[in-house]
Amino acid sequence: MEESLGLLRIRVRRGINLAIRDTVSSDPYVFITMGQQKLKTRIVKNNCNPEWNDELTLSINDPNVPITLTVYDKDKFTVDDQMGNAEIDIKPYIAALKMGKGLQNFPNGCALTRIQPGRTNCLTDESSIVWNNGKITQDMHLKLRNVECGEVLIQLEWIEVTGCKGLESEGMA
Repeated sequence: MEESLGLLRIRVRRGINLAIRDTVSSDPYVFITMGQQKLKTRIVKNNCNPEWNDELTLSINDPNVPITLTVYDKDKFTVDDQMGNAEIDIKPYIAALKMGKGLQNFPNGCALTRIQPGRTNCLTDESSIVWNNGKITQDMHLKLRNVECGEVLIQLEWIEVTGCKGLESEGMA
């Protein structure tokens, strides 16, 4: 853990209008990768608007390493079908965390910064990084790429861990 800056909890909330990969629906799950780390949500059967509400946790050593979210359709007898992917850019979130040290007096719901959708991210809507109950979170509404339709809603939350380097030790490019 000495190499880790801390942990990033990704709450995979739900999918919206995911592509149909079976006859009339899909059995979607989300697969998240960062470097050698691979995490997966549970499978939601026969649903193109699944509610996962699963929490996946990554150890962050370098915030510049891309985090990829890929949605798959679980198949029983063949290879699982890909239903699109998106990249999660955590650099604005990490910058807000560093800025947010010592913000105990901020009111709940206070937006520290807002990220607009653009060509360099997969956001469909403005994404706010918010102070709530002593935590800084970011809700993201991601448009899936390489597929005809589909979006995934996630939330990021940083977890400080004893024995980790922490964000102060990290010089971001």
